[in-house]
Amino acid sequence: MPPPPPPSSATAPAAAPVPGPLAGPLEGSLDGRVAVVTGASSGIGAATARALVDAGCRVALLGRRGDRMAAVAESTSDPDRTLVVATDVSDGLDLADALDALHDRFGPADLVVAGAGVLTGAPFEDGVPAEWIEMIDVNLGGILRTAQTFARDLLATAEEGRAADLFLIGALAGQVRFPGYAVYSAVEAAVAQLARTLRAEYGRRGVRVHVVAPGLTDTDFGSDITHDGTARGWAEHREVIVPMDPADVAATVLFGAGLPAQVNLAELLVLPTRQDQFLPGRRAERLR
Repeated sequence: MPPPPPPSSATAPAAAPVPGPLAGPLEGSLDGRVAVVTGASSGIGAATARALVDAGCRVALLGRRGDRMAAVAESTSDPDRTLVVATDVSDGLDLADALDALHDRFGPADLVVAGAGVLTGAPFEDGVPAEWIEMIDVNLGGILRTAQTFARDLLATAEEGRAADLFLIGALAGQVRFPGYAVYSAVEAAVAQLARTLRAEYGRRGVRVHVVAPGLTDTDFGSDITHDGTARGWAEHREVIVPMDPADVAATVLFGAGLPAQVNLAELLVLPTRQDQFLPGRRAERLR
């Protein structure tokens, strides 16, 4: 006897879905979200603002250079979904005004990217205390003030069962040793630890806290270095390593924010592929 025919596809039982690896951000998951980006006049902040608008967010751009932020807003795919607020993140009153402006235009924030920062360096004995204070006040103090200003928005969003994200933009220097940048490295290490501690405090309340630590990126970061030897070393560093585009770093923010709400991409170190061989403690070799 011939074997019986295979069962018809119409009567065959449906195969059970097989769990697979996490594929990445859900398509359209950022559409309609309300984002705040500090340091949005240039570099990583500007690239992040553009990317968030492209993804369907309404975005408030915060920074000290209002004219440059206006140009960034106009360069986005939909300037009508942007709000430019000239803000000094070292000034709590400025941030309070930015919060009010955001609520009036778009409503509460559910995605905050705290990325304003400055970089200076010198041998420690030659360091300028005023420059140290500026880095502490902007890079750490600015993130503290930004996070606190928008914390209630994020907590309220999470209480409604929606995704709420706080991204702190740190730096590779917070995780490795860079001679000549002792204070900057200490400040960025503090940013990373702040993210971990806030994650422990806010994660249980539904807010995802992330820290993104970029390596060398093609921005004007470092242009304010006043020590001649350190400035030359910084320039040489940029010559031998192909830096990342700020949009590369912005993509990591979108990736983390677009993941399912129960998933937190907590800490991300992102750097140029060839930078690793030039990190302190590694054997430096010429690029081939």
